[in-house]
Amino acid sequence: MNQNVTLAVAKGGRILSAQLELLAKIGVEPLDDMKTSRKLIFDTNRENLQLVLLRGADVATYVEHGIADLGMTGKDSLLEHGEEGYYQPLDLKIGQCSIMVAGLRDEPPLPSRLKIATKYERTAKQFYAEKGIQVDVIKLYGAMELAPITGLAHRIVDIVETGNTLKANGLVTLEHITDISTQLIVNKVSMKMKHRKMQNMIDELSAVVGE
Repeated sequence: MNQNVTLAVAKGGRILSAQLELLAKIGVEPLDDMKTSRKLIFDTNRENLQLVLLRGADVATYVEHGIADLGMTGKDSLLEHGEEGYYQPLDLKIGQCSIMVAGLRDEPPLPSRLKIATKYERTAKQFYAEKGIQVDVIKLYGAMELAPITGLAHRIVDIVETGNTLKANGLVTLEHITDISTQLIVNKVSMKMKHRKMQNMIDELSAVVGE
């Protein structure tokens, strides 16, 4: 049985730095600079541990299919992917923010069926379904604030950290959907076949989370 361990980490300036800082606390360092290298697979100073650099939205797919044994990615990505194909043993307490509904500060009267702009389609649909409200979801990948301003959508569902971008564009938060932070996820087969290594990694990270 191959006992090498692969940990998928999410790309992105601040979030990658936070993940690497957390790994450094347990003594794990990549042998190349993950922020500047064009490589996607990195050996580390820990024998038999490799890091794979992925888009946050892809981490869960690689873990679910067993290409990576463990992964670090935001709860927002997991909600969109579906949370059944892996274990979520630990909240890493980094990248903390919220998914919120936002709209224009001076919102005009709205129709009974709303148009919602978001890249979080699954999350938005579930939120409104639970409220018994029918909506049309418009998929966008950025500049969400433009949607209500231009009339593309009535409201948006998006990540909110400080709310400054919303405020600058004449929007306000209206409803809180869920809190978000980076989670550690583990492949179910790896947890069984490499249990000691998986549990050691979970325990090591758990000991330093929040320091």
